Amino acid sequence: MANRHVLRTILMQSLYEQEFHPKTSLGEIAERYLKREQVSDEEHVYIEHAATGLAKHRKDIDKLIVKHAPEWPLDQIASIDRAVLRLGIYEVLHSDEVPPKVAINEAVELAKAFGGENSGSFVNGVLGTVYRSSDRYDGKDEGKDSGKEDTDDAAKAKTKPKTKTPTDRQKK
Repeated sequence: MANRHVLRTILMQSLYEQEFHPKTSLGEIAERYLKREQVSDEEHVYIEHAATGLAKHRKDIDKLIVKHAPEWPLDQIASIDRAVLRLGIYEVLHSDEVPPKVAINEAVELAKAFGGENSGSFVNGVLGTVYRSSDRYDGKDEGKDSGKEDTDDAAKAKTKPKTKTPTDRQKK
């Protein structure tokens, strides 16, 4: 059995791969990754549901990325970071199974593991801003562990990371 972190990694990798094979459905790509893992029926349903939801909400998710990372045109964001942001925004806004803060933390961990030097901060800033501007945000946790750090993260999201990831360099 895989844990949710592994399942998120599969979804992120599938989103990344789909950038290079846009005519292949996200579900098909994810299925190929799932064959390498031992997953329960429940986990398989989670992947199918998330892949369907990501495909359904892709345009709206991309609009949110553009809105909340205004200094970065969508095509200039590293492919890995874009995949992590898409998954994170989907979970923050459309998944009832995952609390938004958990979704943000998981996305940041994926960005740190697979992205560039500043990917974790960038993803955290964008997702934090998306969450705070959403209907799911209740403001109850404001000031406990989110005060100044959230403000800093929002500012980071609006500025370009200082280093380029290998994906950025490949696009040029």
